[in-house]
Amino acid sequence: MPELSSEQGLVRAIGVRGLTASIVNSTVGAGIFILPALVARDLGSAAPLAYVACALAMTFVVASFAMAGSRVSLTGGIYAYVEVAFGPLVGFLAGFLVWLSCLLAAASVASALAASVGLIAPAFNLPILRALGLGLVFATLAWVNVRGVAIGARLIEVITVAKLLPLLMLIAAGLLWVRPEHLAIAWAPPDRIGTASMTLLFAFVGIEVALAPSGEVRDPARTVPRAVFLALGLTTTLFLLLHLVAHAVLGPALATFTDAPLAEVASRMLGPVGRTVVLVGGSVSMLGFLSGDALCTPRSLYAFARDGLLPASLARLHPRFRTPWVAILVHAGIAWALASGGSFGVLVLLSNVAVLVGYLLCCLAAIELRRRNVQGAGPPFQLPGGPIVPALACIVVLWLLSHATAQEFAVTGGAMLVALLLFAWRRRSSPLPLVEPA
Repeated sequence: MPELSSEQGLVRAIGVRGLTASIVNSTVGAGIFILPALVARDLGSAAPLAYVACALAMTFVVASFAMAGSRVSLTGGIYAYVEVAFGPLVGFLAGFLVWLSCLLAAASVASALAASVGLIAPAFNLPILRALGLGLVFATLAWVNVRGVAIGARLIEVITVAKLLPLLMLIAAGLLWVRPEHLAIAWAPPDRIGTASMTLLFAFVGIEVALAPSGEVRDPARTVPRAVFLALGLTTTLFLLLHLVAHAVLGPALATFTDAPLAEVASRMLGPVGRTVVLVGGSVSMLGFLSGDALCTPRSLYAFARDGLLPASLARLHPRFRTPWVAILVHAGIAWALASGGSFGVLVLLSNVAVLVGYLLCCLAAIELRRRNVQGAGPPFQLPGGPIVPALACIVVLWLLSHATAQEFAVTGGAMLVALLLFAWRRRSSPLPLVEPA
């Protein structure tokens, strides 16, 4: 029975509450403020079926993450799970795709945040002020996370509460509008449910970001399964209640407010103040996503460098705070440069297939890790049926990939080619040994 030892130097300071908040923070992003209208446009009153379908599909994927994460406690998340299962090449391909998607997501969200601030303060639209403002945001988040993973996790907890408060306020006020007729669901054709589920599914992703600092999670064999399932339950309930309230207040007109449906709901219930609160909540939600990214995504760079796939300097730990400070600063600098340059429509093309490929490899890794009985410090998380759950998760992911376009596959294929070239170069030039499967 292979056993993986704990990483040396890192501080295990993230517990169930912190990891749950990090997953919720990464999942409940700016998209939830517009998704109710998009799903209603496709399904009308049958929209709740899509939420349930996505939640069920993600249950299989989340269970696979829990199984793999309870067996591998190394920093890197998907990268670490796949690397231990299948070796450094496949692991790096999975990790690189997930890291690049997270990086572009952070840059895109930061760009959207700058655009939102520009609506309030037009001077912020000037390129120099935009760059300085975004630089201040990334520098602050990097400074907080360099000073300790516990501080970064606590910041995520605070911002997660702040971003959820206006949504919970909206739900509390909106439930007074709900009538029995609003609970009626008209059946929709399966193909329409599938189309809407593709749109909605990516409101449920985010776990791949939050699990990157696995080497700093306390008792990962217990913490990871509890946190991922708790976060999935919380987000599913939140999404369903928000859609129910939006449907109760706006009725069939919900599908027409594709720009800011929740802001329109708040305006009708609470007036201009309510609308302002929800719009500000959207900005806080974006800031929350960036805070989670600042904590989690640099750990992928650290993991790559730890295994000799990037320069060793990226694996340096701060002598006092025991954080990968070089990786944190480098990630913040790259994300700031990308965000300052404008919006990133290519994110949609890359992230859809890239994240799903990462998910597929992680589900396969869960099967392989169980087959070899790889274990960390504690007993791993297991479900009845053995590999059946991750196998079903693979089927779900393959079904989703079948709906991707040729352009999406082409962009992801280009990213994989870059990863292969980088791997080959580092394999030949790096003096550091690569970590082989346990």
